[in-house]
Amino acid sequence: MSTTTAEPGLLDTAFARLQNEGRLLNPVLKGATKKPGRFGFRGELALRFAAKMADEARPPELTCDQVIAIAEVGNPKLPFFAGYLLNFAHLKDVAEVLGDTLSAGGKYFLFCNNIDLSRKYQVPLKGAMFYVLPIDEATVYNELLELFYLEKGDLKKLDTAGKTDAVANAALKFDVTFDTMTYEEGLATMGPVRNPNENRPV
Repeated sequence: MSTTTAEPGLLDTAFARLQNEGRLLNPVLKGATKKPGRFGFRGELALRFAAKMADEARPPELTCDQVIAIAEVGNPKLPFFAGYLLNFAHLKDVAEVLGDTLSAGGKYFLFCNNIDLSRKYQVPLKGAMFYVLPIDEATVYNELLELFYLEKGDLKKLDTAGKTDAVANAALKFDVTFDTMTYEEGLATMGPVRNPNENRPV
């Protein structure tokens, strides 16, 4: 599927504005899931665009990676969104970009590289509550499976859309509470930002 065109129906969901703004990048899934009326997205969310030089399309300056999210036809809000941030400070960028698609009852999970590995938080922002969790070399998908007590083996036979449904269904039922922390408190306690390129072969 082309990354520039949206599947019919996707534009009837909360993904519409993000799609029209060119923010849904490098999708491994951008289309209908197995549940009628539900669309899934797995890829990157562009948070900040680089200045365009003439007609040259440049990669975004900032992205939220490993995004797993769902939207429903006729619902202007995202019920579930998860992603990875190198830096907790960019939580504000995510909240601002998602903006009017956030709801007080939505389930939003962000795994950040520079927060205490032993802590999990809830951070209110833009009228929504974000679960902010540490990540330690694992993937968002694997972290969510662990958080929701889903067995990887049980999902192995499912395709990407089916796996996305399974994770989203578990997320929508998730009602564990963690310590609430303000965004400002998070900024004050976050650790240094790791260089994502260190320890990688050149």
